[in-house]
Amino acid sequence: MQQYGPDRDHRRPEGVSDETVEALGALSKALETTERARGHLYGFHQLTGTADLELDRAVELLRKAGHEEWAERVQTEILGRNVIPGHWTFQIVEAYDDTYHQPFRNLERDAVDQLAQGRDHLYEAEMKESRRTVGHPDHTARPDVPPEPRP
Repeated sequence: MQQYGPDRDHRRPEGVSDETVEALGALSKALETTERARGHLYGFHQLTGTADLELDRAVELLRKAGHEEWAERVQTEILGRNVIPGHWTFQIVEAYDDTYHQPFRNLERDAVDQLAQGRDHLYEAEMKESRRTVGHPDHTARPDVPPEPRP
């Protein structure tokens, strides 16, 4: 193993072109964006669920305040309502996972396995190497090696 530079898992395999590394980097970036979207879906799911649970309190307080009709209306029209026809938020998250996110993850993994011998983040690893200041203690290639001597 070379002493400095990226570890073997982050070095470009022989015969892998610049264009392939760039394409896999773009594919990875797109997948990372879907991870963020998925996180927003979970945020949507949790916020909507929290709002629905808070409606229990609103119904109770409306009843205590003598507004039985409003309490009943909130309970029957909004509490437990579908957020889109036939779906609660958990069903939206599940459909996103099954229909889009998991197939995307599988395809990205297959592409990296077949085109780069399973080596992830080659684009980023090469970018890191090009931006490191050789010899600077905060610019080491890996956590397990000391900084190389300054040139």
